[in-house]
Amino acid sequence: MTSVKEQEAIRKLMVFLQEWDSAHKVARSRILDSFIKSSNGKTEPELELEFSQGASLFLARLTAWLRMTYMYSTCLDKLLKSIGIFLSAPSGRRYLIEFLEIGGVLILLEILGLNHLKEEDKRESVKLLQLVANAGRKYKELICESYGVQSLAELLATSTSAEAQEEVQVLLDSLGRGNPKYQNQVYKGLVAVLPCASPRAQQLALQMLGVMQDLVGEAPPALVEPLLAVLGSVHLEVQYEAIQLLKALTAHQVWPALLMGLVALLTPPEKQPLSFCNKTTEDPNALCLREPMLAYIQQAAAAKAVGILAKESAEVAEELIQLKVVHGLMVAVGNQDHAPSQRHGSISLEYFVRTFPFVEEHVRKAVGHTLFQLFMDSPETWYTKLDPAQAEELASNIADIPKDMARKQSTEG
Repeated sequence: MTSVKEQEAIRKLMVFLQEWDSAHKVARSRILDSFIKSSNGKTEPELELEFSQGASLFLARLTAWLRMTYMYSTCLDKLLKSIGIFLSAPSGRRYLIEFLEIGGVLILLEILGLNHLKEEDKRESVKLLQLVANAGRKYKELICESYGVQSLAELLATSTSAEAQEEVQVLLDSLGRGNPKYQNQVYKGLVAVLPCASPRAQQLALQMLGVMQDLVGEAPPALVEPLLAVLGSVHLEVQYEAIQLLKALTAHQVWPALLMGLVALLTPPEKQPLSFCNKTTEDPNALCLREPMLAYIQQAAAAKAVGILAKESAEVAEELIQLKVVHGLMVAVGNQDHAPSQRHGSISLEYFVRTFPFVEEHVRKAVGHTLFQLFMDSPETWYTKLDPAQAEELASNIADIPKDMARKQSTEG
């Protein structure tokens, strides 16, 4: 027989549950506020004590209300936070299982794709998915099997909330580790984020790709084009992460294609007039960031990247010379329409000139003694001393170093 004290506790639980069942939205919102305030951080035994060993009855009501109302944003943030108290409770694995049994993962993922919901609601949904993923490999697999990677990648690419994007990063990072069956899916999902319009999403995706590179082994060929394209970002933090990822790919099968692509970016297509936007914008006369400006930004970033990569490895430097990087860098220095191209082209060119005597010889011959001396005296500001004729001469240079020269120099060294 139950004691009087136990009977009283059960009676209070039943009164509480009846109050919840009969309450409308405003009253339920107050109940959730009180629960969040009083129960955040509690363990499973503490929650069971609070609910007279019937905490699962309240969780079942929360999940049922979530199923019925998540599309309408009815107290959604408070509802998700309340469910999170159960899922995060130490020793509360059974709460997680109960939540999953009602299709909790699918509901959370659907929330991510509903455009009319608030970013705060989506962030809370991602936090719950983190709790699911942290429970172990089979739970990570469950999220991935439910097309979770695609949903998370889309949210990362389209979210306007930096906080939500960072929560997505944490979750994707978790899904990419200790989850061999789906780690390639996570990697490809991150690659799909790179062409998006959000620089923060691009930066986070590039960071995660760098971290995952050793886990997945070979990078897919599909990475080459979007990785080279993000070098056209006006955001230096995105360019930095792209170059870091390039450095991580030197021993992979995609490396030759990446090097060829980098060198090709140094010689943008013929100049075209800036075009006006066709799409409606706040300023209908605003100029789009199209060719040639996008190509010039990529040119400057590529000039910077080849210098960094060459300094990291003599072998890479030799490969670049064979791909006619010297010609490309001189083209960049001659681009008087874009000073960053000139500056980075000059700095990288200096490294090749000082490292490889045969490059020095070819560059000196191509630009003449006077111009070459100005270059050697101050590579960083060389471009400011060029007159239009000299710049044009550089931009149209035909410096052609024989492909086997770098290898020959390396062997002799």
